[in-house]
Amino acid sequence: MREKISACVICFNEERKIRRCLASLSWCDEIIVMDSFSTDQTPAICREYTERFYQHEWLGYIAQRNMVRDLALYPWILYLDSDEEVSPALRDEILAEFERGTDPFVGYEFPRQVYYIGRWIRHGEWYPDVKLRLFRKSRGRTEGIEPHDTVVVKGPVQRLQAPVWHYTYDDLRDHMDTANRFSTISAQQKFVQEVPFRWLDLFLRPPFHFLKGYVLRAGFLDGMHGFIIAVISAYAAFAKYAKLWELERRHKHHFRELP
Repeated sequence: MREKISACVICFNEERKIRRCLASLSWCDEIIVMDSFSTDQTPAICREYTERFYQHEWLGYIAQRNMVRDLALYPWILYLDSDEEVSPALRDEILAEFERGTDPFVGYEFPRQVYYIGRWIRHGEWYPDVKLRLFRKSRGRTEGIEPHDTVVVKGPVQRLQAPVWHYTYDDLRDHMDTANRFSTISAQQKFVQEVPFRWLDLFLRPPFHFLKGYVLRAGFLDGMHGFIIAVISAYAAFAKYAKLWELERRHKHHFRELP
């Protein structure tokens, strides 16, 4: 018999997307949802798919993922975001791997493919966007720097070919709002860690992000979608370092005003 898998999902106010996410996990041995006190129909929808529904105040991506991981009953963890879906091909590939036996691997990574404004993105920084989301509980946990969490495991990892599907942004405003929110979190993290603001970061990193996504990784092959993604990526980089500059300036000004 194959080893059992616990699917772990964190969410907040995702009534439009959570059903698709949870339905794609029906083949797992249990589904655990950690909700951050949604005010829409998300809790009711989640309870249709699992009895293991919990709520906790938002602690950040890293702490929230580790919290839901610790609730899992089975030896393997599969992380899925509420706006993601396990494709049928990925489900079949995972089950085939587990039927053959997982040794010596302690983790599996696979590409993530984004559906953006009516089109699947196949190039640029968004694809293949490989993520390690399936791992042995005893050998891995979530680490990283907010808001960018990553699973770290101790042992060999196998790469699968089929994708998880990501229905990321509702529209351009949603994309811009997320870029603005994440740049604020990233700047705050750098400030707390005492990473100094450098003018070179502000000048060079935005055009580098654009060139990397649009030219070096062929984002231009995705047409206008690829151009917009590269421009917003550059803006997010600019905003992050501009906000770090602002935080340092306010901090210095505050201490100059102290008696």
